Amino acid sequence: MAILVIAEHDNASLKAATLNTVSAAAKLGDIHVLVAGNGAAAAAAAAAKLAGVAKVLLAEAPHYEAQLAENVAALVVANAGGYSHLLAPATSFGKNVAPRVAALLDVAQISDIVAVDSADTFVRPIYAGNALATVKSADPVKVITVRTTAFEAAGEGGAAPVENIAAGADLGLSRLVGRELTKSERPELGAARIIVSGGRGLGSGENYHTLLEPLADKLGAALGASRAAVDAGYVPNDYQVGQTGKIVAPQLYVAVGISGAIQHLAGMKDSKVIVAINKDPEAPIFQVADYGLVGDLFEVVPELTRALDPIRFS
Repeated sequence: MAILVIAEHDNASLKAATLNTVSAAAKLGDIHVLVAGNGAAAAAAAAAKLAGVAKVLLAEAPHYEAQLAENVAALVVANAGGYSHLLAPATSFGKNVAPRVAALLDVAQISDIVAVDSADTFVRPIYAGNALATVKSADPVKVITVRTTAFEAAGEGGAAPVENIAAGADLGLSRLVGRELTKSERPELGAARIIVSGGRGLGSGENYHTLLEPLADKLGAALGASRAAVDAGYVPNDYQVGQTGKIVAPQLYVAVGISGAIQHLAGMKDSKVIVAINKDPEAPIFQVADYGLVGDLFEVVPELTRALDPIRFS
């Protein structure tokens, strides 16, 4: 049977999380991708080019433009026949849509998988990532969210047909009032190759920006933060890395003034290289760091910034 991936997109292009979800689906069978939007032909065309995708289903209607969970979930359920697995990324979008789909189909959701053992057996982290559970499902259709950092992004190389399907009715259960989007010239946190994160050790929001922004500029990095720094008001919520924030796995993660609470480690410990700067030699962050520097961050970070060659990281 075929696998249906629910695409996350902005009507013009696919979100990076969809590419990782397609890679997870490739371990299960033939892949169909559902694009629900309004004026989303470009996103559907991008999905059709992904390696391994056999078909793209495009549903367009004004009430799909904002991809509200109630309408998208109803569309997925209406088209779920013939699919053994329904996959969505474990992002805010996927976590909003997938539980509704599972409830409407009366099956259990399998959340945040990091590996596919077989068609009915999956691995997912529990206890903030300190243990892995192997879950076997006997449900006739598996509704799954995928931890995107655990799978490589699917590349191009496909030429799948795009099939237009009928849109469902507007359920009218919710409406989009507005969006407040953070605009930045830096890379998006969830997809960045390099991340510089700050914690409560920075002492203030002013110190956060004064110390970390020049370092991030030199590295071409995104900026992140621990929950403690967010709760203290140093930076907005969308900077938060951790179990209750964004799960990231960049090539390089620089943790400055972050002690390494278990909730934060759950969100970044899969990073390829972790560099920790902290004055406390007993800080838990050093247990997962590839490189650790014990020192005063107010002296170390400016010195590191001065020493970096920006061309090397461009």
